[in-house]
Amino acid sequence: MCLNLSSKAGPKIPKGHARVFWGLDETDYSGVAVVSLGKHGLGINKLEEIHEGKESVRAAAAAGCRALDDVEIKDIKLETLGDAEAAAEGAGLSTWLYQGYKNEEKKKKLPKISLYGEEGETEWRVGIIKAQAQNWARELADTPANLMTPTIFSQRVSEVLTNLGVDVQVRDKSWAEQKKMGSFLSVARGSLEPPKFLEISYKGAENPSESPVTFVGKGVTFDAGGISLKPSSEMDEMRADMSGAACVAATIRAAAELKLKKNIVGLIPLTENLPSGHATKPGDLVRAMNGKTIIVDNTDAEGRLILADALCYAQEFNPRFILDIATLTGAMRVALSNSATGVFTNDGNLYETLRNAGTVTGDRVWRFPLWQHFTDEVTKKVKGADINNIAKCKGGGSCTAAAFLREFVTKDTPWMHLDIAGVMGPAHDELPYIPAGMTGRPTRQRPLQSAIAHTADREPGSPAGYALSHEHALLIDWHADSLKTRRRWATGTLLHLQSHTKYENVVTWECLREGYTFPMIHVCDTTPGMQRKDM
Repeated sequence: MCLNLSSKAGPKIPKGHARVFWGLDETDYSGVAVVSLGKHGLGINKLEEIHEGKESVRAAAAAGCRALDDVEIKDIKLETLGDAEAAAEGAGLSTWLYQGYKNEEKKKKLPKISLYGEEGETEWRVGIIKAQAQNWARELADTPANLMTPTIFSQRVSEVLTNLGVDVQVRDKSWAEQKKMGSFLSVARGSLEPPKFLEISYKGAENPSESPVTFVGKGVTFDAGGISLKPSSEMDEMRADMSGAACVAATIRAAAELKLKKNIVGLIPLTENLPSGHATKPGDLVRAMNGKTIIVDNTDAEGRLILADALCYAQEFNPRFILDIATLTGAMRVALSNSATGVFTNDGNLYETLRNAGTVTGDRVWRFPLWQHFTDEVTKKVKGADINNIAKCKGGGSCTAAAFLREFVTKDTPWMHLDIAGVMGPAHDELPYIPAGMTGRPTRQRPLQSAIAHTADREPGSPAGYALSHEHALLIDWHADSLKTRRRWATGTLLHLQSHTKYENVVTWECLREGYTFPMIHVCDTTPGMQRKDM
């Protein structure tokens, strides 16, 4: 839609803002919101690690939809704004509102959002699916804890995912006992609500027996801290301590709706963490599924205890890699606020893929160290057990928590831990397209552009740090006297390039989707384990 508003626009519209016009002769619509995208042609800001063009589209779409919604226009058609997927994300996220159990007459009618015209229909659909998945995660996380117990969470997830052809197995306490998940069950002891363990299986690969990508989500449906009781201030937010579980469920929902050709397993341990006469006490000893003994010196460090057994169980699926996501530490909120998800990993390529996806989706990540220093803090100063659930040192809480988790992942298994304590919410309009409530972050970025694509050609058991991806590939321009080529190579490929009699080995390190990231090459003598290509 192209309108001549030069004589009607008035003052300049600031970037990310909108202005509504009425009764325009050039259109059949009663109201038209005009938005400002800011500078034209913006790409990746390397310093900020964000694609400013896409983020501008999300913000503009959100501003336009909210402006029309504010004046009670409930059927909104949106242009692509140059990026249909990003526009759909901004529109879909900004117009959703958790209303839960309000009386019907008090509920706000949410607008219907659709694409104006036919251009970009495929990309628009992808963006809407991603936004709807994230909104579902927001709904699960914002629901009051008495209405989102482990049992109810299991029922909700089963209803949605089984309708999409996804298999959901709800395991009970006796199953966890048979699996010797003493670490997980120790957290559940204080609550009358029975623990559950969800095992979700999506089979999208042509070969149903292909090794899956495995997601693990922390599912503490309310966290009072146990005997190590939390302060009462803002304790109500601990209804969202199952945001990691919500993200895993929403990720698999999006994968099923997009029919991604990968096998995915989602594992979600579910429990409450409450004080009672039966609750685990500070100083108690528990045994995890892999046989390691744990001293529980702080019952409020419970997320790592339930994840420990889930990570052990995840390895039974011979996964391509394991990704766990959890609202694990308040220290992460202190470190990064709500700016980014904190990441710990034993696989550099896996992180780079996720980082690039965060740049494109606007949901950024930042890597923290997994040094032996932090492992020593939870293992070497422990009397009478293998590991302590907290470190005795001051500071570095997120790092020592990740070091604890690492003790339950075998060394040859690619693994990544996402600490989302800072980004879970509640939002206070920091992002224009998520105005309030729990955020559902980082649901949009993981299944669609990062972790699954990363494993396109990796075989289970291959060395951590080695991966090929056909979805994310590097476009190389190589111009020499005797060699002119422009080809698309999978990230991680070792190229043997000839110019006259000179040979150079070039390893492609950066993921690229042409148009919104940048190529980098690294010249080296040799890179063990990489596939070799002669040209």
